[in-house]
Amino acid sequence: MAAQNGAAKKAPFHFCCEEIFMWHEPGATQNTRKGLQPTPHFESAESKRRLHNLLEVSGTLDALTRVRARPAPPEALARAHSAAHIDNVRKLSADSSKGCHRAGDALSFSPGAYEIACLAAGGAMALVDAVMGGSEAGARGGEAGRGAYGLVRPPGHHATRDEGMGFCIFNNVAVAAAHAIEAYGLERVAVVDFDVHHGNGTQSIFYDDPKVLTISLHQDSNYPIGSGPITDTGAGAGAGFCINAPLPPGSGGGAYRAAFDRIVLPALDAYRPQLIFVSAGFDASAMDPLASQMLVADDYAYFGRALAGAAAKHCPGRVVAMHEGG
Repeated sequence: MAAQNGAAKKAPFHFCCEEIFMWHEPGATQNTRKGLQPTPHFESAESKRRLHNLLEVSGTLDALTRVRARPAPPEALARAHSAAHIDNVRKLSADSSKGCHRAGDALSFSPGAYEIACLAAGGAMALVDAVMGGSEAGARGGEAGRGAYGLVRPPGHHATRDEGMGFCIFNNVAVAAAHAIEAYGLERVAVVDFDVHHGNGTQSIFYDDPKVLTISLHQDSNYPIGSGPITDTGAGAGAGFCINAPLPPGSGGGAYRAAFDRIVLPALDAYRPQLIFVSAGFDASAMDPLASQMLVADDYAYFGRALAGAAAKHCPGRVVAMHEGG
């Protein structure tokens, strides 16, 4: 579609963030015994609010096309999670007898978490529709966008088919990837995860599925302990469609950029994805309390440019990034 001056109209960049995401309450991190003051949970709304506020005051938010999240329906969750896991989260979330429920390894949440987690996963689905030009974009009279970012809580990449863990209830990216395959008939979907922790949940859900290539750059020997060795490469029909690049503690931009140039981008070139997801965790940043890596803002900008370039090359710019840790 031509603009008035004859230049090609730039496709919109979509953005999803709802205030209710900030209301997710994971409880205290530690020191919950009587007589000790509890410390705030690492997965808090503070850093996400700060990012949203920065987008607003910089004027960037005005240049983005907002996509409203809708709750992921049970059938969409079921493509990535077992009925037992979904039911367990629903029941615990409805129980108001406790202020916070233990629901898995490094996972706790307050009543109402089920609805918020469904909305986070549904936000990822809505962004898929936006970049693919599907129902959501059409309903708004819009068009397919060149990319999208979901600033959501709770995060998702640790959630497996059968349980939540590591601050994650439902796997937002996995639910959205399964939606993209089901709704748009895609056969090659890539997930690039640069959160400092291994994306064990996403890997396990698609471990035997050649329709999803998972690539994880993560700090070696961090949470989950023992997860994400280079020897994990997929199974059955999915053999060869799982790539892990564990990086040693103290790794900085040089190591991560080399991993992108020598592992991530060549893998994407070989796979030729029709859609790229990014599990965008920022906890490999220097001074993050849960890691020992040394990334700075310019490194994340490098990741963004590299992935945008890969998307432009292979799938007309279709990339959906979902906020994970940090």
